[in-house]
Amino acid sequence: MDITTFIGILVAGSLVISAILMGGSGLWFVNYPSLMIVIGGTIGATLLNYPLSEVLTVFKIAKNAFLHRSESAAHLITLLVDFAKKARREGILSFEAQLKDVREPFLNKGLQLAIDGMESNAIDEIMATEIQFIEERHKLGAEIFLTMGTFAPAVGMLGTIIGLVQMLMQMEDPSQIGAPMAVALLTTFYGVLLANLMFIPIAGKLRTRSKQEILLKQLVLEGIMSIQAGDNHRIVEQKLNAFIAPKHRNSEGTKGEEGKKA
Repeated sequence: MDITTFIGILVAGSLVISAILMGGSGLWFVNYPSLMIVIGGTIGATLLNYPLSEVLTVFKIAKNAFLHRSESAAHLITLLVDFAKKARREGILSFEAQLKDVREPFLNKGLQLAIDGMESNAIDEIMATEIQFIEERHKLGAEIFLTMGTFAPAVGMLGTIIGLVQMLMQMEDPSQIGAPMAVALLTTFYGVLLANLMFIPIAGKLRTRSKQEILLKQLVLEGIMSIQAGDNHRIVEQKLNAFIAPKHRNSEGTKGEEGKKA
């Protein structure tokens, strides 16, 4: 679970709601026609912009902004350094007994390819291609949310125009002006709120998550290629430590961190 996402939602939501309640009744800001215009219009415009299959899968991708769990870079380096030691002592085929204990699918796949005796170039091509298409899928998910963040305020302005037209058509009866004016203002409010406190931040979080995941997969690929080449475990460690900030590095294959976890 990503606690920062929930903290962000809680802080932003609390401050907006508090500001609303300080100025009067919160019910003033509840208008179902306005919500229908903004939500329906945004979803409709998004469906026009992207195929249905891509829009449906994006909601599955969105959970990465709230529920994200991945192996740490330090832990992956520890595993890869240990495999490098084992490869030098017993050979790559000895990995097979440990594969069931490797939880990271991408690492598991790379080790399996090495065990199967594939050439280094073939392993590099297969895994690099997978990284590329994972990045493309993640990019699409962030792009759809960013598009929704663009459409929502525009649809809100459309609702404002609708409300103003309704208001102007009833100018001869001043008592009927209030409801259309509320629609006019609240659709813009809902559009801006959804765009800036939901869609655009989720797109940004997904881009960040994607960069982190791609970095980890590139680290794994580099480790697999070094093991396949028969590099000494200390060389493997130095190569992989280059992927992370110096403050997160530990010598001896990051065993210090593993010791703390134990």
